[in-house]
Amino acid sequence: MFPFLFLIALSIAPGLAIAIYIYWRDKFEKEPLKYLVICFLLGMISIIPAIILENLPEQLGFFTNRSSITNTLLNAFVFIALVEESCKYIFLRLYAYPKSAFSEPYDGITYAVMISLGFATVENIHYVIIGGWEAAIIRMFTAVPAHATFGVLMGFFTGLAKFRNHKKSYLFLGLLTAILLHGTYDFFIIQQIVPGLYIGAFVSLIAGVWLSLIAIRIHTSKPTL
Repeated sequence: MFPFLFLIALSIAPGLAIAIYIYWRDKFEKEPLKYLVICFLLGMISIIPAIILENLPEQLGFFTNRSSITNTLLNAFVFIALVEESCKYIFLRLYAYPKSAFSEPYDGITYAVMISLGFATVENIHYVIIGGWEAAIIRMFTAVPAHATFGVLMGFFTGLAKFRNHKKSYLFLGLLTAILLHGTYDFFIIQQIVPGLYIGAFVSLIAGVWLSLIAIRIHTSKPTL
């Protein structure tokens, strides 16, 4: 029992740590904890339609041959990144975006990251139970932070959409940016074309973290735009 509970704790810890950091960075008006918890739970729920949609290609007979550049690109950018980020985005757009508590651009980052971390935590529990503590340690510094960066970038543009003109363009740009970064990260992980190319996933993760810190700094520099 103890090892199992320890694995669950390892699965939850990185998402919780990032959530606390994002909440702490809100300098002006922190969001109601109730809304943040709901967003986290919605992120957990969003993995259900994502799994269903991600399994469709195989059910329809699509052969995801990792030695094929075309299939690998489709798998990474469409069947994984597009599906997962769209499922998160739907809850961000329908639940968090209309809230009156969404009162400053940084709130877009806060809500989007909470949803992303809810998704990442369920996914993390699944892989850690299968892979053990080694998987927990690896994913603590890779997959979970990666999902957080996707959320930060989506939320950055969602925050712009809330308080600027051309709202649809900013919303689309937020979703597109998350998809492109997610797809790039996954492409380098799942490809089996060039040995050692997985290092590109770490490069994209570092780039995502760097861009996320810039986005956070921009939205925390002033409460409104």
